[in-house]
Amino acid sequence: MTEAVTRRTPGAPCWVSLIVHGLTATQEFYSRLFGWEFEPGPAQLGPYVRALLCGKEVAGIGQLPPDRHLPIAWTTYLATEDADATAETIRSCGGTVAVGPLDAGHAGRLLLASDPSGAVFGVWQAAEHVGTALAGTPGTPVWNELVTRETASVAKFYQAVFGYGTEAVVSADFDYQTLHLQGRPVAALHGVGHALPRDRGPHWMTYFQVADTDESTARVVELGGHVLQPPREASSGRLATVSDPEGAVFTLVRPPGG
Repeated sequence: MTEAVTRRTPGAPCWVSLIVHGLTATQEFYSRLFGWEFEPGPAQLGPYVRALLCGKEVAGIGQLPPDRHLPIAWTTYLATEDADATAETIRSCGGTVAVGPLDAGHAGRLLLASDPSGAVFGVWQAAEHVGTALAGTPGTPVWNELVTRETASVAKFYQAVFGYGTEAVVSADFDYQTLHLQGRPVAALHGVGHALPRDRGPHWMTYFQVADTDESTARVVELGGHVLQPPREASSGRLATVSDPEGAVFTLVRPPGG
């Protein structure tokens, strides 16, 4: 996912964004955790900043209006060439379009939707802003995964909307499907059954690359965040699931050999 052309491929995860109550405090947290710097984003989205690493955009953070009380969560955006057509497909396949489609200035066009299980995701039609412009280095999003009860039914939804190929792990006790575009893995669906957190329901998880999972996990705590699952070894590297001070959950990963 290092080239702009692949991020533009319909269905490819192309951006992650977070909407919070305290924009300034949240910028401070991620700046100290990942080394992000910030610049203002499209004014049409209200108070909004784009996070930069090495001068390149890696994520977005916005501010909730004071009267809105929505779950604080990182949102994965999937690319499309036509947000309006994708919105119609989402509805016809049993999903819900909650916001949009609407223009974000000259940056592009977006919508927020939920799949039939209730997991929220974004759709981005790029104009001037293609999406995440840096990958493969600490502080960048490296993977996106839907954590849900079971994958079989929801996989049909994502296949119908975005045309993914799927590859399932053949295992009696591990419900996992990788989503492919043009023969390449771009995201995954992970069915966890009753292990799904009751307070969160099905959700898309953003994985951020780090140089040292244990060190970054300790840093999260120092900065006022929380550890939900302590560092552990997995096939994808050394992982830890954490949350920021407002409760947005994400996963830290040091890839194998990273």
